[in-house]
Amino acid sequence: MDEAQLRSLLEELTAAEKARLLTGAGFWTLHPMPKVGLRSMVLSDGPNGVRGTEWDERDTSLLLPVASALGATWDRAAARTAGELFGDEARRRGVHVVLAPTVNVHRSPFGGRHFENFSEDPLLIGELGGEVVSGVQSRGVAATAKHFVANDTETERLSYDAVVDERTLREVYLKPFERIVSKAGPWVVMAAYNSVNGQTMTENSPLVNDVLKGEWGWDGVVVSDWFATRSLRGAALGGLDLAMPGPKSPWADGKLAKAVQQGEVPAEVLDDKVLRLLRLASRVGAFEDSEPGGGAPPEEARPIVRDLATRGFVLLRNEPVGGAPVLPIDPKVSKVAVIGENATIPAVQGGGSSHVSPPHVVTPLAGLRAALPDAQVVYQRGVRHRRLLDVLAPDEVADPDGGGAGIRVDLLGADGEVLGSELRGTDRLLWMSGLPHGAKSLRLRAKVSAELGEHVFGVSGTGHFRAEISGREVLAADVARTSGVDDPLADMLEPPEQRFNVVLVESDLDASGRMALTVEFTPESTEGLVSVGLGHRAREWDDASELAAALAVARDADVAVVVVGTNDEVETEGRDRSSLDLPGVQDELVREVLAVNPNTVVVVNAGAPVLMPWSGEVPAVLWTWFGSQEYGDALADVLLGQAEPGGRLPTTFPAALADVPVPLPAVQPVDGELRYDEGTSVGYRAYLDRGATPAFHFGHGLGYTTWEYLEAAVDGDAVRVKLRNTGDRAGREVVQVYAADPLRLKGFAVVEAEAGAEVAVDVDVEPGSDELRVGRSVADLRLIAPR
Repeated sequence: MDEAQLRSLLEELTAAEKARLLTGAGFWTLHPMPKVGLRSMVLSDGPNGVRGTEWDERDTSLLLPVASALGATWDRAAARTAGELFGDEARRRGVHVVLAPTVNVHRSPFGGRHFENFSEDPLLIGELGGEVVSGVQSRGVAATAKHFVANDTETERLSYDAVVDERTLREVYLKPFERIVSKAGPWVVMAAYNSVNGQTMTENSPLVNDVLKGEWGWDGVVVSDWFATRSLRGAALGGLDLAMPGPKSPWADGKLAKAVQQGEVPAEVLDDKVLRLLRLASRVGAFEDSEPGGGAPPEEARPIVRDLATRGFVLLRNEPVGGAPVLPIDPKVSKVAVIGENATIPAVQGGGSSHVSPPHVVTPLAGLRAALPDAQVVYQRGVRHRRLLDVLAPDEVADPDGGGAGIRVDLLGADGEVLGSELRGTDRLLWMSGLPHGAKSLRLRAKVSAELGEHVFGVSGTGHFRAEISGREVLAADVARTSGVDDPLADMLEPPEQRFNVVLVESDLDASGRMALTVEFTPESTEGLVSVGLGHRAREWDDASELAAALAVARDADVAVVVVGTNDEVETEGRDRSSLDLPGVQDELVREVLAVNPNTVVVVNAGAPVLMPWSGEVPAVLWTWFGSQEYGDALADVLLGQAEPGGRLPTTFPAALADVPVPLPAVQPVDGELRYDEGTSVGYRAYLDRGATPAFHFGHGLGYTTWEYLEAAVDGDAVRVKLRNTGDRAGREVVQVYAADPLRLKGFAVVEAEAGAEVAVDVDVEPGSDELRVGRSVADLRLIAPR
């Protein structure tokens, strides 16, 4: 519809009807307005997959590489492809608005949602974020640039006040949003929980009305982060357009309409908000009579996701052993040792609201075994580092009612009567909006394959648990939170766990070798988020013997692949990281394996930087981020040389804690204030300002070939760069252009060439610099291009 038609629809609505449209009908849905042909619109989380309106592991979604992995591609086309996949998934699931991309800044590696953001550099964020937005909206689905603005910390995330000077705000934190608005025109922007310079972002008229809507001329909808709307009049006058979730908010139940009628909120302010919402509805087809496609994530997306993952993998180091680089591994290798917890329980996404349930996850071990059918690929875990016990293996759990694999969940009423029953998976079970009406507790039942002897089980959640194994009670306990997590998602982000030991005897097992497990759970509250999980370990873990077993297989292998990393307990929404060390004793594992096999490759499976004190000793280090549902196959492609490790670091990796520009105390508010005292000195800018040398520089990445930079010349608003692939195989290079003084990224482009071939690329650059430098990273600039 054009603007005149939208305004005519606006005139048909009463003040009460207009106001009703501006608070959600439910957690993810908006109110319809049949009198003007408006259907209900649906919103969904989506930074690395479109979850839909339910948090249910049976309702699967395509899981893409996280934003930091997309940032590492430095590839506009790859980001656009990711956005198109998001848009296609949204259409399949009947979603009109995807709450992505997240375009905040890697201010500190301690930031809990570092993985959900692209980069430490505003230009790189803006360019790639804009491509994601364009890709999503090319499918007739709204993208949401979030979280506006200075939402770079999770500690006290609901309430802190970011104190930021004007120059820093403009040059670093507003710049990605400004570029995305200019480049792609997102149809929605999300206002953050936090305040900026004393004013909460859902009421921050200077930044929302004056800058976003006024100075930038943006015509979309400003939606609150969930539960972030704190007032009626302040939010209305501050530029917020849509208060989520519903049905309750400061604007709901006629309160906003009454404020308009009493003159507390001008009628034209209300009209502007509703016009923006109608404009959004027109853009996403909410005036049309259409139905979602439905079905499972398409199989044809798998090779696309796999390719996206390889494009973001960063080869940090690849030194020769015995005269040749360790990577790529010869596909004719005879024996490969795969070691590490993340090889079989990989981290493919971070914790929090970005979580989706993929149709499958290809593990590193599975990927390598599939790629090396003629080799002996042996595995040992070596060490454990997760806080919670492992979930029950799906292939070892059966429905006692005969429904197949999984856990039978009974919904119980106040008197214990069964109100409903469903077959669920073995991962953590979540009910985001509380238990169904009337349900007061849950009963989880399963037949579990098990061996005789000692076992350790665990239940996680907040409430009362009672557990039975084969009819005998083994646990009755109240499980309470002991940590100080103050967050609506606390039970999901950091659930408390109660462990209990059980010795299984013959009478506990049936003829098929299965025990009957029953867990009754009464949550502290049946409203809001309800979370429950089961964990298991077959016997007491012996660190020394498990490490010895890992070293034995490493010693006997042609090459050892050690997969280390973090997980969604360490990197999550709701809290910042407390350390940059790899969790557990994984550093020791790396050193021990290297000592017995010099042909060692370390694969790091993490979404944000970790300290790697062994990085100068290990011949090959491959950084793989949280690598999507196709992670293991993508990893095998790169390790065996079937694909180029195409990534370059979108953020600086520190060598030591002392070098971190914004260390741990600086991400923790003091008396409610989070001061950005470092100003614009963030990321590589800070290392340059202080003369510090990181472990790996911004923009660094090796690939499997070498490049000679031949010449660079300014041509209008671009720099034309000629280079040659001097290696013996085709390769991919990311050409980076920086302003000379001060050194700042001004442009970048991806180029590919066959072995020995010359190629030229035009790199668009921001105006305003007298001298430009061209090269492979911020620390490897090979050419000067004077203006």
